Amino acid sequence: MAKKLSKKAQQEQNELLENPAALAESLGRGEAFLKKNSKILGGVLIAAILLIGGILFFQINTQNQNEKAQEEMFQAVYFYEQDSVDFALNGDGINPGFLQIVDEYPRTDAANLANFYIGSIYLSEKNFSDAISYLEKFSSDDYLVQAKAYSLLGDAYLDSGNLDDAISNYQKAANHKPNEYFTPKYLYKLAVAYEENGQIEEAIDTYTEIEEKYYESFEYTGARKHKARLEGLAAK
Repeated sequence: MAKKLSKKAQQEQNELLENPAALAESLGRGEAFLKKNSKILGGVLIAAILLIGGILFFQINTQNQNEKAQEEMFQAVYFYEQDSVDFALNGDGINPGFLQIVDEYPRTDAANLANFYIGSIYLSEKNFSDAISYLEKFSSDDYLVQAKAYSLLGDAYLDSGNLDDAISNYQKAANHKPNEYFTPKYLYKLAVAYEENGQIEEAIDTYTEIEEKYYESFEYTGARKHKARLEGLAAK
């Protein structure tokens, strides 16, 4: 509901409408304000235009950079799939490797994906600190790839002796849009990390989750066996 004007405000409005001289005076004050502050208003308008233009330029430039980076990264991905990890990382002298992609095309989707590849390569080489550094820079909307990245981080932390962060990342992997294909594997890793950290009850609970929810998975048999073993240890 529209708010009613006060009697005084309504009277002033009526006077303006009924008195051409008063209306002209009011409009004149507005025009004088615009003239007096034209430089300020113009500066604000120019600043807004420059800001919008800058944002558009950044978005277009980033998109162009991303397309170029994806084209240049094609060969590095091929090397990765062929297990030529040195060429994948550093290039072959003609085509750039993942490290160069990250360096030359920061903030692009291609560089983001390159972080995942680099992290997984360093993990395979047992270079855990660099693996963690690059994998933590990676993020994805693809739930399978993001869960895999969490799992790889868990592996890197586990192998480097940081059990708390290993557990945290395995939890993220297992809880990131659970599915029957990969979640049992992440839960199994989580249970192993729990046991290594002395959290026997948590390990038993995690094996139980595999047993109850993912009984058709490859991990089901191992989960039952290790659950029984840990329950035997806990009963002593």
